[in-house]
Amino acid sequence: MSEPKSKNIVWSESQVQAAQREKILGNKPATLWFTGLSGSGKSTLALATELALVERGINAFILDGDNVRHGLNSNLGFSPEDRTENIRRIGEVCKLLCDAGMIVFSAFISPYRADRDLVRDKHQAGQFIEVLIDAPLAVCESRDVKGLYEKARAGVIPEFTGISAPYEAPTNPEITVNTAEHSLEECVQQVISYLEAKGVIPTP
Repeated sequence: MSEPKSKNIVWSESQVQAAQREKILGNKPATLWFTGLSGSGKSTLALATELALVERGINAFILDGDNVRHGLNSNLGFSPEDRTENIRRIGEVCKLLCDAGMIVFSAFISPYRADRDLVRDKHQAGQFIEVLIDAPLAVCESRDVKGLYEKARAGVIPEFTGISAPYEAPTNPEITVNTAEHSLEECVQQVISYLEAKGVIPTP
């Protein structure tokens, strides 16, 4: 946990136990951290999985990279330092939502392995589930309706992950989903099957 700037603060512990929240909500808390290149399918898969869980009565919520940059992280750019701070803040939000007993989906490129590991360390064992969205760069570019890759290759967008900035893939993710070879429905089922197998959500 990072050291706060102010020294005149005290951590307040909730009187509600995690087991009480699990009994009410019917699921265990978890952060599903979707990471991958732009265009790999992170947001698409996270949104579809969130909907599938909510339709089963499970309390799930998604934090999307672009959405968060409209508000909470609107003061951050895409320099390495800003990327790190972006992920740090999101990690803190994910931890708070986990403390509330929710299943939270995080859909961010999050290119640096060290940043993702720091978020993992904030969570209790088993709560952080790293999901690598594995799609070849050529496939990601073919899906790029915004033209971001074209602008990056032309030098219009600097520090673009996969082109002019690095992407450090997870070495041992809990789940690896290949969105180039499997349908959206198959990918959603892969994630849900993992959650069921680990006891995060009940099996129907």
